[in-house]
Amino acid sequence: MDSLVRTILLARSALRHGLGVILALALSVFLVTDLTWNFDPRFRYPAALLFAVAFGASARARYRQSDLVSSRGWQETELGMFSVLGLLGLAAYVDGNLDGSTYPVMFIFLVLLSVLAVPWATAVTVGFAISVEAAVRFIAFGEDALRSLLLHGVLASAFSLVGTIVIRAEVARIRTHSRNRLDAEIERMHSAARSYRLLGATARVDDLSDENTPPSSDLDANRLARSSVEEIHQAVLFALQLLHRSLGLHTAMLLWLSDASPHLRISELSSDADNLLEGPFPMNDGIFGAVVTEKNTLTLSNLKASYSLPYYTGACPVRALAAVPVMENDQLRGLLVTDRKDNVAFSSSEQDLLLAATRYMLRAIQNERVFVQLERAKVEQGKLYRAARALGSAMSERDVVEAGVRSAREIASFDFAAVTLFDEAKKMHVIRAVSGDSVQGLVGVKFRHNAGLVSMVVQNKHPLPYRGHYDPNRQVVFAPRVAPAPMSSLLVLPLLVHERPLGTLVLGARRPGALGEAVRPTLEVLASHVAVSLSGARMMKRLEELATRDGLTGLFNKRALLEMSQDKLAAAKRFSRKLSLLVVDIDHFKKVNDTYGHDQGDVVLKGLGVILRKAKRTTDAVARFGGEEFIILCEETDREGAMLLAERIREELQQTTFQTPKGELSVTCSIGIATFPDAGTDWDTLFKAADEALYVSKRSGRNRCTAWSSRRGKAA
Repeated sequence: MDSLVRTILLARSALRHGLGVILALALSVFLVTDLTWNFDPRFRYPAALLFAVAFGASARARYRQSDLVSSRGWQETELGMFSVLGLLGLAAYVDGNLDGSTYPVMFIFLVLLSVLAVPWATAVTVGFAISVEAAVRFIAFGEDALRSLLLHGVLASAFSLVGTIVIRAEVARIRTHSRNRLDAEIERMHSAARSYRLLGATARVDDLSDENTPPSSDLDANRLARSSVEEIHQAVLFALQLLHRSLGLHTAMLLWLSDASPHLRISELSSDADNLLEGPFPMNDGIFGAVVTEKNTLTLSNLKASYSLPYYTGACPVRALAAVPVMENDQLRGLLVTDRKDNVAFSSSEQDLLLAATRYMLRAIQNERVFVQLERAKVEQGKLYRAARALGSAMSERDVVEAGVRSAREIASFDFAAVTLFDEAKKMHVIRAVSGDSVQGLVGVKFRHNAGLVSMVVQNKHPLPYRGHYDPNRQVVFAPRVAPAPMSSLLVLPLLVHERPLGTLVLGARRPGALGEAVRPTLEVLASHVAVSLSGARMMKRLEELATRDGLTGLFNKRALLEMSQDKLAAAKRFSRKLSLLVVDIDHFKKVNDTYGHDQGDVVLKGLGVILRKAKRTTDAVARFGGEEFIILCEETDREGAMLLAERIREELQQTTFQTPKGELSVTCSIGIATFPDAGTDWDTLFKAADEALYVSKRSGRNRCTAWSSRRGKAA
C-alpha cells in the first residue's frame, strides 16, 4: 500500500511539473500545423489566448516559488519554452519567415535566460527552440534551409554560452562584491555599537548565512543598533560642526577607543583638510599617548611644519592643537581632537567649551544606551507576554511543550529543541518531545540520572553549559548513547516549580554564540513560565482523572460512563450500528471481603479491572459502575460478538489466582449482555435488559454469561 501511495504521489508531482512542458509542446505542434494549413482565425484566437494565459501563469509561478534549484529549473524551463515559442510565432507571422528583422530578439532573450536561469534549463530551451525552428522551416514553409538552421543553432548556442560563462560570472562577481561591501558596512555598524556599549553581544555577519537566517529578534536588534548609532553620529557631528565654526578650527574629530583592540577610530569629524588618515590609530602614538597617559587636556601651539601628527599625512598643516579625553566612570572612552591653522593657543574658556562638548557627546551616547536598553526590554516583555498567553491557553502537557518551543523560537535562533521530564521517585528522565534536526528515535527514550548536562541541570537547578558553549566530544547531553546531532551552541534550562525540578528545556544551534548572554535571561524566564504551565497541565489532568476515573481500578467511573453512553447510543442510531452492553458482577464478593478482608477485596477488584482493560478494544468503554459491578460498552458489536468477549473475560478471571495471607484465592463472575436496538434504544432500557440477563446468570448458578433475548421479552 505504501509503494502505491508513493507511486501516486510521484506521478502527481511529475504531472504538476511537466504540465507546462506538455502544453508548450502541444502549442508548438499547433503553431507548425497552423503555418502549414493556415487555420481559420476562430481557431487561432483561442490558441493565442491559451498561450497568453499559460505564459502568464508560468511567469507568475516562477517568481513566486522558492529558490530550490529543482523547482526553479522546471519553472524556468517552462517559461523559456513559452518565450521562444512566442518569439518564433511572432517572427513567422510578422515577417513571414525566420530570417527577418524580428528573429534576432531570440538571441537577446537567450542571453538573458542564460544569465538568470539554471544552466540545464537554458540548454533544454535552446534545444526546443532549434527543434521548433526546424519543424517550421522544413514542414510549414517547405524550405531547404539547413544552412540557415545550423547558423541559428550555432549562434543560439554561442550567445547562451557567453551569457552562462561570461556575463553570469560577472554578475556573480558584482553580487559577491556588493555582499562583501554590505557585510563590511554591517560589521562597522556592529563594531560601533559594541564600542558605544549599545549591545552586549552582536551576531557576526559571517554567521548569518542563507542556511542559517537570523530570527526576527536578531534583525530587530540590528535595526535598533543601526538607528542608535546614526543618532549618536548625528549628535556628535552637530557638536563638532558647532565647534568648527565657532572656534575657527581646521579639524574637529571624535576618536573612540575600540573594546576589541588598543586603537582609536574616527567616530565622526568636521574638517577642511584633505590629507587626513582614516585610522585606526594606536592609542599610545604621539599626542594620543600623552593624553591617554595623563588623562588631562593637552594643548599645543607654535607647531612647525615638520611636527608629526598621527592623523595627518605629510607636513603638519596646523599651528595650534587641543586634545581632550572623554572620560566615563573614570575610564577613558575616547578623545576629542581639535586644531587650527592660526598660531593662537586654545584659551581656558575654549578648553572649557571643549570639555562641555565632550560631556554633551558622552551624554548623547548614554541616552542612546538607555534608549536601546528600554527598547530591548519592551521587545523582550512583548515576547514573554505572548509566550504567557500561549502557555496559559495550553491545557495538556503536549500543548504546553509545543507552546514553549514556539515561544523560544521567537526569542532565539536554534536548530534543535527537546523537553525532558524527571521522575524524582525513580530517578529517571524521559524525553517528552523533540523538534528540529536529528530527532528520529529520541521521543520516549528513558535514561537514568547520570553525569550528563540534563541530569546536572536537574540536580543543580541551574542552566548549563556556561555561556552556551558545547563540545560534543567532552560533554554528554542526555546519556552516553542518547545524543543529538553535533552543534556549536547548547543551553539546558531547568523547569522548576517551587524549587522542585519537573524536567529541562534543551536548545541547540549550529551557529556559535546563538544561545549566549543576549538571550539567556529571557529564556530562563520563559523556562519558568513553561514549568508553571506544565505543573498546571498535570494538575488539570489529575483533576480530570479524579472526576472521570475510579480511584481504585483506574477505569471510568459511573458518571463518565453515563456521559459516554449518550454519545455512543446517538452514533449507533445515526449509522444504524449494533452496540452491546456487558454488566460484569463478581460472584460472592461479600464473602471475599468477610473472609479475606477488604484490602484483599480491593486486590480482586484491581485484578478484574486489569483483565477488562486488556480485553477491550480502543473504541470500547470500560467502567466500574459501583461496588463489584463493572460495565463494558462495545461499539459495532452484535449479540454473538459480545458473548464471545464475555466468555473470554469470565474464563480469564476464573483462571486467575490471587495470593493472600490466608492462601490462594480464586473468584468467578457472572455477566449479563444486552444489544442495541434489540434490547432497547435508550440507556435505561438497555441497562435494564442487561441487568435482567445478569440476574438470570446469578439465578442459574453463577459463573456464566447470559444474553438478553427477544423471546418472551426476557433473558435467555
